[in-house]
Amino acid sequence: MRIVFAGTPEFAATALDALIKAGHEIALVLTQPDRPAGRGMKLQPSAVKKLALANGIPVEQPVSLRIDGKYGEEAKRVYNRIKTIGPDIMVVVAYGLILPKVFLDIPENGCLNIHASLLPRWRGAAPIQRAIEAGDAESGVAIMRMEEGLDTGPVLIMASTPITESDTAAVLHDRLAEMGGKLIVRALQAIADGTATYTPQDEGNAVYAKKLHRDEAALDFTLPAKEIAARIRAFNPFPGCTAVCGETTLKIWDARAEDADASQPAGKILSVDGSGVVVACGQGALRILALQKPGARRLPVSEFIKGFSFDGGQMK
Repeated sequence: MRIVFAGTPEFAATALDALIKAGHEIALVLTQPDRPAGRGMKLQPSAVKKLALANGIPVEQPVSLRIDGKYGEEAKRVYNRIKTIGPDIMVVVAYGLILPKVFLDIPENGCLNIHASLLPRWRGAAPIQRAIEAGDAESGVAIMRMEEGLDTGPVLIMASTPITESDTAAVLHDRLAEMGGKLIVRALQAIADGTATYTPQDEGNAVYAKKLHRDEAALDFTLPAKEIAARIRAFNPFPGCTAVCGETTLKIWDARAEDADASQPAGKILSVDGSGVVVACGQGALRILALQKPGARRLPVSEFIKGFSFDGGQMK
């Protein structure tokens, strides 16, 4: 198929790579403008742009696709370029810009979106993290035909994977990215074969995955340990979870929930040794396994306790 692809981060690049290897013609790639990154804050291309250029695929990086907006002239130019290409389909993956209806209407077979959840659960910006945070037993990938609503379109194909107690957002992200690449190739084959069928989403089961914010990082030890451990995994690597011991704000990167004496106040440090820093919670206890001081590197607890004192016996 002749495809216009829109995406930005590594998750999207995995899908683009799968389409290229499957032999599809990627006529154009849309991706976010280069952003400053790294210590020197130099402009860096997105993962999708790097892959596109490495494969000789033309790239457009509009600031907006709103034809009636501030950057309307640029949006019109991109619109006309896509119209001239006449793609069979558009594939959109974590692009970061809203596609107005005029863009969705261009391809003969519409626009497909790769979404990292079992729709209609976890529509929105952070489906991977919210699924882990909520303690879901599974996650997955849905290939959906795009509509004007947020992740509301009918689903062509979907696959699931269990969420294990060791899965961080980073680990689950990579697994779902690989699944997404395989599923989009299967979906396009079904369209080409004329066997594609779309299933409307059940609006009654829709759940919204709101965007992650740094102010969610602080841990609340009055919550059950199981919920806290899930949040730590969900927020790894971003935004990371924090707790205060004495005057120091620590980042908590890995922890496990376990049973504990319910009489101890939340936040009380129950024990400290090479196997973990155990902190009482609203229900059970949290065994912290990896921590980080400000300006230092992440360390396993066995190394961290050699250079940090937990005197005071309290976390908050």
